[in-house]
Amino acid sequence: MFAIIQAAGWPIWPLLLASILAVAFIIERSVALRRSKIVPSGLLQSVAAEYRQSGVTEDMLARTARHSPLGQVLAAGLRNVKSSREAMKEAIEESGRGVTHELERFLTSLGTIASIAPLMGLFGTVVGMIEIFGSTTAAGTNPQQLAHGISVALYNTGFGLLIAIPAMIFYRHFRALVDSFVVEMEQQAVKLVELVHGQRAD
Repeated sequence: MFAIIQAAGWPIWPLLLASILAVAFIIERSVALRRSKIVPSGLLQSVAAEYRQSGVTEDMLARTARHSPLGQVLAAGLRNVKSSREAMKEAIEESGRGVTHELERFLTSLGTIASIAPLMGLFGTVVGMIEIFGSTTAAGTNPQQLAHGISVALYNTGFGLLIAIPAMIFYRHFRALVDSFVVEMEQQAVKLVELVHGQRAD
């Protein structure tokens, strides 16, 4: 592996850094964006049951908000349970924007890596081509310099694509996952509003 890095030349170092960051972002988001952690099943039903039994209390709000991102959204609605339906929805939407921003953490960075990795590989290719042209002198071609230039050009192109392809796949996957979580949280929040205002039986 170290021999490949040596053959690829100094342009490979930014690509290696990008690959380490991409792997770190992918692992972190894979752990953070679990359905059971973001929109746990049964939370709305338990919150609704507790609301019917004892109403809204500070302890209930704190427990619900700590529970999960969905809990934060539901707690924001319950804090305004005595307000109008519109005010309750506005509080939920405001909390939902903050939760969505948190769910999208690192996704922009991962998407940026997916976009620039091929360009970084292309930069390495250009450096390799410069070395190839530099290997030709009046006395002839320097085979060692020519081979090194070809290695720099090809290895950097390959590394750039190797980083960009999985980074883009995971970026798209995480974006779709966050969108699905946001839709599900919106639906459950609407159910909570309608339950509180007596427009739903369950």
